[in-house]
Amino acid sequence: MNGICGIIFDCDGVLFESRQANLAYYNAVLEQFGEAPVDAADHARAHLCHTAASPQVLAQLLGAERTPAALALAAGLDYRQFIPFMEPEPGMRDALARLAECFPLAVATNRGYSMLSILEHFGLSRFFQTVVTSRDVEHPKPAPDMLHEAARRLQFAPRQLLFVGDSELDQAAATAAGMPFAAYRGDLQAELRLEHHGQLVDIFGAGKARGAQPGSC
Repeated sequence: MNGICGIIFDCDGVLFESRQANLAYYNAVLEQFGEAPVDAADHARAHLCHTAASPQVLAQLLGAERTPAALALAAGLDYRQFIPFMEPEPGMRDALARLAECFPLAVATNRGYSMLSILEHFGLSRFFQTVVTSRDVEHPKPAPDMLHEAARRLQFAPRQLLFVGDSELDQAAATAAGMPFAAYRGDLQAELRLEHHGQLVDIFGAGKARGAQPGSC
């Protein structure tokens, strides 16, 4: 992929294995509404909890009428209690450190308030020039809004940025945004498929100059 000037990362399933944390978070909400927890073996609902934004997740789990109350309750939860369940992807920190020397990096995630706390907890904030969450845009992924906002902040055209994601929502957002996409692990078919973060360093980490101006990198 030539002409890439920056890299945007999804959070869940790309920077972290976070399925256990996500289920614990949503199950804490469900418990308050007297609902049975989502089991990891319930692949459809567990996948929803892992990929979609909270309004969509809670609407599916609790119904539209209870969603506003559930969102208010969820906003009052301290997500830091669930962070210990999150596992950084192998080699991710070293790859970010190398890539950040060459590229502006960003996060684009359907997470909301929790993202900044997560990056701070794991000491990753310094690697990212900007973080875009579902709180920053009108429509979360699979809409392209989040990627367009990240591109605006990084001051590059979408075609000059690579989005690394692991879900069909990520891929749909990249396609809609006109942004090159790299599929991280899993079964998604894409021009660029990654099995580990070190591949990004191998492909993009050498011979790049950070701080290139839009259209000139």
